[in-house]
Amino acid sequence: MCYTALAIPKSFNVPTYSYFTTNASALALFLNIPEFDKIATDSFRNLGETPFEVPGLFSVPANSIVGQMLDRGVVYDEFVNVGAHLPKCDGIIINTVESLEPRAVKALREGTCLRGTHVPPIYCVGPLIANHEGGNEGGGQRHECLSWLDSQPSGSVVYLAFGSMGLFSMEQTREIAVGLERSGIRFLWVIRAPPSEDKAKWLQRAPEPDLHFILPTGFLERTRDRGLVVKSWAPQTAVLRHKAVGGFVTHCGWNSTLETICAAVPMVAWPLYSEQRFNKILLVEQMGVALPMNESKDQFVSSVEIERRVKQVIGLKEGDVIRKRVLDLSHEAKVALSEGGSSKMALAKLVESWKR
Repeated sequence: MCYTALAIPKSFNVPTYSYFTTNASALALFLNIPEFDKIATDSFRNLGETPFEVPGLFSVPANSIVGQMLDRGVVYDEFVNVGAHLPKCDGIIINTVESLEPRAVKALREGTCLRGTHVPPIYCVGPLIANHEGGNEGGGQRHECLSWLDSQPSGSVVYLAFGSMGLFSMEQTREIAVGLERSGIRFLWVIRAPPSEDKAKWLQRAPEPDLHFILPTGFLERTRDRGLVVKSWAPQTAVLRHKAVGGFVTHCGWNSTLETICAAVPMVAWPLYSEQRFNKILLVEQMGVALPMNESKDQFVSSVEIERRVKQVIGLKEGDVIRKRVLDLSHEAKVALSEGGSSKMALAKLVESWKR
């Protein structure tokens, strides 16, 4: 995102690279954002489901491009500038695995994803993820949720977490609770306090949620034998790799996605912000590792939909199909990081280009 720094090393003929923290498909999308800006007749929000084609990949509805770009303004202009400057780099390093996104990698390497513009060499060096195997909190204590998972049957728990920016209204939070309770499925739910009107100040304070105030009356008592609600944070890598976890309701952030694929856990895709709606298309329709969480027009998800999806991801045939697919991709991610694997070779090739 620091495209403004690009001109300085370029002026000294210093090779300059961009590290793109999300996926190769999103890179192809970002490269096309300046083109979309030229042809858009209105704000992306107002264009709704109008399709925009990413050449060599797939079409994206206007309202699924990037959350911060739905309305025109300063932030919108910055994203257009990012897309315009990426081709000026000498190379782009991507946190992905070639075999996870073969179509996007091919389109980037052949330059077919951006008509009439040179695409720099790309280097897929992922998955680069934090690895907190022990799930320890500050002071070295093992997080309570892992001890709770130890007592649950294998593959029986659905994990729900939505990232550090994943905020829901009280109404939506209670709807999630109703859906989980009705499902009968075991669950581990990381919950954050609903935001105040001043969201920026709320995030800085990051208050702990008052569960008895936020959740339906008696919910914690009624679900005590099969559910655990954790305030604000859980050691996600360790949770996903725990044998008791059989599904993950996720906001589709790319770091969480890579952690989940490496842990071979099937997903339910519930995007909230940034490029996550685009990622949902990738995970559900292209990679086949997630079930979609369907929303109303105002982006509200009903308890009926939540109940249906957590049941499917844990126990029904829909969950089995994506479980097999994510298991295959998990193996491919491990191979990519091994000696002779695609990510190790990409990094070696990058270093060799610097030596030359």
